[in-house]
Amino acid sequence: MPILPPARAGDPVAAIDTPALVVDLDAFERNLDLMANAVRGSGLALRPHAKSHKCVEIAQAQVERGAIGICCQKVAEAEVFVAAGVRDVLVTNEIVGTGKLRRLATLAHRATLGVLVDDAGNVAELSAAAAGAGTTLDVLVEVDVGAHRCGVPPGEPVAQLAVAIAAAPGLRLRGIHAYHGAAQHLRTPAERRDAIAGAVRAAAASKAAIQAAGLRCAVVTGAGTGTWQEERDSGVYTELQPGSYVFMDADYGRNALAADQHHFEHSLFVLATVMSVAVPAQAVVDAGLKALAFDSGPPLVYGAAGLEFTKASDEHGVLDVAAAARPPRLGDRLWLVPGHCDPTVNLHDWIVGVRGGTVECVWPVAARGALG
Repeated sequence: MPILPPARAGDPVAAIDTPALVVDLDAFERNLDLMANAVRGSGLALRPHAKSHKCVEIAQAQVERGAIGICCQKVAEAEVFVAAGVRDVLVTNEIVGTGKLRRLATLAHRATLGVLVDDAGNVAELSAAAAGAGTTLDVLVEVDVGAHRCGVPPGEPVAQLAVAIAAAPGLRLRGIHAYHGAAQHLRTPAERRDAIAGAVRAAAASKAAIQAAGLRCAVVTGAGTGTWQEERDSGVYTELQPGSYVFMDADYGRNALAADQHHFEHSLFVLATVMSVAVPAQAVVDAGLKALAFDSGPPLVYGAAGLEFTKASDEHGVLDVAAAARPPRLGDRLWLVPGHCDPTVNLHDWIVGVRGGTVECVWPVAARGALG
């Protein structure tokens, strides 16, 4: 049975069925424009990460504003966006397994497809898949620039993999992937700046090693919502991959910003309804673990001083309202800013876009659950 959307275009916001994932379109569009304008004219390409929104309409809005394409994290995500007409997709991940490799290589018939490697054996597997499909895959070496998750050490190990890629049929060496995920939520500008300075040195050394091997390193890609200005201004990166900037979330809101750093607005909310006020100094809403991701902490209650989201179970969210000037009443609507936007989006089938008190659009989360 299909899941019905929580609202229809033209409905008043008060008619949205809760819990619902809601985007303030004015703030969302200001975020889109701010990033597009900040990158335009810099000489760098913008390739936003679609794992944050998993939504075709949002990817199209980013491309319309000058993005060269998008990033995905999984082959299944890439399949959704390519089917919708996105023609340049970088899978910022290592892809392992015969079935996934075959799907990735086949998808390259319909779009420019890029992928990461950090292992010579995986290079051979990608080459075999591309040869079998009769396609060419763009391949980038993933460099460990400080996150210590995936990637080879900077410098000569990168060059060795680059040589293997350049010699492999069906593969085209594009450059390096140098994303420092662990730096995105360092709280002070100085901490983030120092972390990215190390990433820039690692990326520069890796590019130089590839060039010393007689190969071209056309692309140095990376950066996220927390640090993109550092990579933009580094003189080393050629492409930026921020994703969460379209929405922002409570955890990104904890990052302090320097005077010269751009401020993006909270545009993504889970709209919830107060379903119980039976316990003194407490309110319970209809949004819990199945409506919000809690890996980066609880949501913020937006625009309601004195309310604190303290506990969640499957379908319930418990708020401490003791400090509220006016405690919520049964049936009140509350706007919750998710702690982490990416996994919160993946919990919902629809994004409801609102403007001026009215539902303007309802977008499917088309790549929801696209994990393979």
